[in-house]
Amino acid sequence: MLVNLLDFDLDHLSNYCESLGEKRFRATQLFRWIHQRGAQNFEQMTDLAKPFRQLLQSRCTITPLQVISRQNASDGTIKWLFDVGGGNAIETVFIPEQDRATLCVSSQAGCAVGCVFCSTGHQGFSRNLSTAEIVAQVHFVEHTLRQERSHEVRAQSPRIITNIVMMGMGEPLQNYSALVPALKVMLSEHGYGISRRRLTVSTSGVVPMIERLGQDAPVALAVSLHAACDAIRDRLVPLNKKYPLSVLRQACEDYLQVAPRDFITLEYCMLQGLNDSHENAQQIIDWLRPVGQKPLAAKVNLIPFNPFKESGLLCSAPSVVKSFSQVLLQAGVVTTVRKTRGDDIDAACGQLAGEVLDRTSVVSRMQKQKTIALKPVASLS
Repeated sequence: MLVNLLDFDLDHLSNYCESLGEKRFRATQLFRWIHQRGAQNFEQMTDLAKPFRQLLQSRCTITPLQVISRQNASDGTIKWLFDVGGGNAIETVFIPEQDRATLCVSSQAGCAVGCVFCSTGHQGFSRNLSTAEIVAQVHFVEHTLRQERSHEVRAQSPRIITNIVMMGMGEPLQNYSALVPALKVMLSEHGYGISRRRLTVSTSGVVPMIERLGQDAPVALAVSLHAACDAIRDRLVPLNKKYPLSVLRQACEDYLQVAPRDFITLEYCMLQGLNDSHENAQQIIDWLRPVGQKPLAAKVNLIPFNPFKESGLLCSAPSVVKSFSQVLLQAGVVTTVRKTRGDDIDAACGQLAGEVLDRTSVVSRMQKQKTIALKPVASLS
């Protein structure tokens, strides 16, 4: 079986090249060809010796994902549906803005967390993506758009993607062994050169893996909160029964010691009659600032819910969202309300995509936050 080189971060690729009898610096050259130049043919790699290229050709591959569909929104958002085999498909969404271009990447086909407001969670879980399948989303979008927009790309900064968020389908920290090498590829100066502040992992609160992420690849962290009361969060985010709010808060506090930002982003999906009262807002304030403890440095991102039939839930009224945000702001809590992007291509949070690949109904809806990028309800689990 051919080895897919998209599965390797630079350290692993160096080890692999050594196993082929090559010096480690050849791995850096190879890594740059793959990720910076987008090469998929070893013959293109002209600064590698021909015998090495022939060896790579016989043993390795750079396997792209198969595109099922692409949709372009009127606001510039682009959504791709990729086939990952076995009747499964994933979505990847590109969101351009004036000062950044963010790619939202999936980590699983489906999701096992089962948050009640999450359309992906209602599909169930199929499987984890490999490191190669995670990286291939970035590789495809970066080099596809670079070719399409070559007249727009500045010579001194050819990269298209400036921010990456692990906020697509799935819970990233439940696919940890594939996630970390993928993050290292995105971070590498020989790869995509994304800074730690511009690479965000979102989690529903897998506490042990939050701790490990801080050791292995400390990037920006977003936590799907959705309630600051255990009784409510138990219902919305079943994982809370295993890792309740007190445990999650301590994990966030510990992560801040190594985080590239000086705050954690807290995602909060606004659900009518469930978590949108002034009392619920006060619970957030109390959770962030418990008596006798150091306040947790965090920004709260309020997300208007996009209803889908299976959830049986409704979005809080705009006036309720505004009033809720005012309670937080008046208490000095940094608060934003996310604006949607890509509505006309079903690329906003919780919206049914409508594509079906064999047995899998692929659902995801992407949203954009003015300052931190985006997060689909599909991973607000």
